[in-house]
Amino acid sequence: MQIKIDDLKGSEIHELLREHLRNMALHSPPESIHALDIEALRQPEITFWTIWEAGELLGCGALKELDSRHAEIKSMRTSSRHLRRGVAKTLLQHILAEAKRRGYVRLSLETGAAAAFDPARQLYANFGFTYCEPFADYVEDPYSVFMTREI
Repeated sequence: MQIKIDDLKGSEIHELLREHLRNMALHSPPESIHALDIEALRQPEITFWTIWEAGELLGCGALKELDSRHAEIKSMRTSSRHLRRGVAKTLLQHILAEAKRRGYVRLSLETGAAAAFDPARQLYANFGFTYCEPFADYVEDPYSVFMTREI
């Protein structure tokens, strides 16, 4: 698997992000969906990666700087065709290493509270993330779970 910074221009990533947003809409009302669209992911405080194998897009993830010590994981998604192959684990390891390299001391995330998000919450727990209160601009929401860890 090869991870690279992505410019968000390719049709493959557009389709994967559409899949991501459609999936979020199945499990959360619109006001509780915090997934970012293409334009929001192009903000300067966000670094966006894709993971590839043999020319095929497997997944994506992003790191958003909240301040010089704290960053947020955004837009983690594995293509439905590549689930349970270690794509998310590989990408999360990459993001954690990059966050450490940048000198962040805390990494946080928001994910869904529905059963469909159980695998994501378990992945993050396996990497040392624990449940926390809302951070940054988030507020309590029954459809959201917040997790964090020190780096």
